[in-house]
Amino acid sequence: MVLGMGPMELGIILLVVLVIFGPKNLPKLGSAIGKTVKNVREGMEEGDSEPQVFQSDAEKNEDAE
Repeated sequence: MVLGMGPMELGIILLVVLVIFGPKNLPKLGSAIGKTVKNVREGMEEGDSEPQVFQSDAEKNEDAE
């Protein structure tokens, strides 16, 4: 079971996706979803490794003086 769904529910969802997008667009859709997941994971890893400190314009001016 995935997220409380059985094989019948997953099959129905896949069938609906196939009907909506068509067989020609499924590879494009899968590729786009894969790239999005990859970018999100890379972004999360970058956020964990180096915490960024943001300065306001006033603080930047004080540091420059």
